[in-house]
Amino acid sequence: MQQSRQLAAIMFTDIVGYTALMGNDEQKAFELLKKNRDIQKPIIEQFNGRWIKELGDGILASFNTVTDAVHAAIKIQEICKQTNDFLLRIGIHQGEVVFENEDVFGDAVNIASRIQAIAMPGGIYISESVRNNVFNKQNIATQFVEQEILKNVKEPVRIYKVITDSEISNSKEQLKSGPGKSIAVLPFVNMSNDPGQEYFSDGMAEEILNSLSHLKDLKVAGRTSSFQFKGKNMDLREVGEKLGVSTVLEGSIRRQGNRLRIITQLINVEDGFHIWSERYDREMEDIFAIQDEIAFAITEKLKVTLLENDRELITKTHTQNTEAYHLYLQGRYFWNRRNEEGLKAASRFFEKALQKDPDYALAWAGLADTYSLMGEYTNISRRELFPKQMDAVNRALKIDPNLGEAHISMATSLMLNDWDWENSEKEFKIGIKMSPNYATGHHWYAEWLLFTGNFNEAIREISIAVELDPVSQGILKDKGICYYYNRQYDEAIDIAMQTIDLDPDFAPVHRLLSLSYQAKGLFEKAISENECWGELTGNKVKTDVALASIYAAAGKKEEARKIIQNLTDVDLSGNDYRGMAVVYAALAESEKAFEWLEKSWEMHEESLCSLKVDPKFDALRNDPRFDVLLKKIGL
Repeated sequence: MQQSRQLAAIMFTDIVGYTALMGNDEQKAFELLKKNRDIQKPIIEQFNGRWIKELGDGILASFNTVTDAVHAAIKIQEICKQTNDFLLRIGIHQGEVVFENEDVFGDAVNIASRIQAIAMPGGIYISESVRNNVFNKQNIATQFVEQEILKNVKEPVRIYKVITDSEISNSKEQLKSGPGKSIAVLPFVNMSNDPGQEYFSDGMAEEILNSLSHLKDLKVAGRTSSFQFKGKNMDLREVGEKLGVSTVLEGSIRRQGNRLRIITQLINVEDGFHIWSERYDREMEDIFAIQDEIAFAITEKLKVTLLENDRELITKTHTQNTEAYHLYLQGRYFWNRRNEEGLKAASRFFEKALQKDPDYALAWAGLADTYSLMGEYTNISRRELFPKQMDAVNRALKIDPNLGEAHISMATSLMLNDWDWENSEKEFKIGIKMSPNYATGHHWYAEWLLFTGNFNEAIREISIAVELDPVSQGILKDKGICYYYNRQYDEAIDIAMQTIDLDPDFAPVHRLLSLSYQAKGLFEKAISENECWGELTGNKVKTDVALASIYAAAGKKEEARKIIQNLTDVDLSGNDYRGMAVVYAALAESEKAFEWLEKSWEMHEESLCSLKVDPKFDALRNDPRFDVLLKKIGL
């Protein structure tokens, strides 16, 4: 037995999302393993490294110096990015190890492995001991990430990220060019004596925002992000930094009877200077013309290239009936409250607008969006709402086939309610092409990509949505969901924490945290977050079912059974049959699990959309009945 003890730099690499890929396409997974091997072996040798072994989709190597290890890691990542076939996580630590019979052992190996596990996709994470050795080296830049308590490691480890040349050059380019042609339309200030006119000032800003969002040459911050500053006196530079935009449009509206006074100003975020300002003293009948003038002035001042049909999209008036228009704005005002009371009020206003003008496509689209959200925020079942939603969407598209938002609404309905994956994708692509700055379109298309197993594309698409609407808790939380379904639980937790910073009382993010902690085996944390989720939603049945699944995963099978044996179909109300299947899957009772999955399918539960990728069903994937069920869902 040959054994030697020495100081070495240990490098671990791992293919991102390989486990999920193996389950979906075994042949492609093996091909990627070979490519990974072909990329890494010669580079490790080039930098005087020693190939130790493969561990599944991971590779363990050692180097005599940390400089060689870091340079090798940088080159490996650069080649991976060029080939664009897969992403790697890389972790490096230096310490004393024991080499024995072509293998290596010691705490340094364990620490390098743990660091690699928390690295971001495409990233190189190193310990402080490595960073201290490369701190003054040319062409190696580092950035502190966090101090982490690693599993089976006594002391906390300070972790750094290696900044590659491509990341440095991208950062410099972004600083040089700024956010480019980009704008946030802030809610207009209601200067009228009547607080009831708030809907009109909000609506005016939102209509201008929507007009501009059709332009491919202009990045427009989403409504959720822009409207977070309503009523706040903030430095515009801070606004620009938070939203990633170079200009801001702000304004005020005073309405007296039929007379309007609208003041707008376009401001450069960097220096606070006014690029353009205008005052409009007009009659109410001129409201559509004013919106067009403001939108065109912005495109002119920002030198936005207008393509052939862009002018038509900006000036498009969906109704000439000002009374219907006001009712529509009131509908959107209440719709944006995203609660049961607001949605019921929104539906009434949209219906009144349609009574005034039955050909008002935007009002039909608004009504469709209202029915869609009612399935989430009220106790009305989606099955009951679906026919109404589809009728409203079809009416909107019959009147105006070029309404991007309506195509997105149609796509979402086809995906969640019909499980029509082919046609829903077509509708998503049409909608995004027509409204490229519509964050919701990118958000829901990311869900489609996720449900169909296209993880990398889903992350890319949801990242676009986050960029367009960076403070939307729903969008940011769903970026975490993408990571969760791709088994990247640390990334999911990181995104969840960012979402909590926006709003600690946003209930769905606590569900994401509970799921992620459960997947990592941190069951006490999972239970705590589940309790928080239950308190915020008030849904005791769903909370109990989720708690049972945590107990089952933790090996507390009797406690899990005690919870679910008291639940009946009446308790579940056809809304969480899939949740019961999750519990039985965790209990390793596959017969029961498939019974509940069949019930879920019969009830056409929306949550079955994630069946193909949900890690909670990994224990059932080798059962032929699982494939049969996926086929029934169209996946």
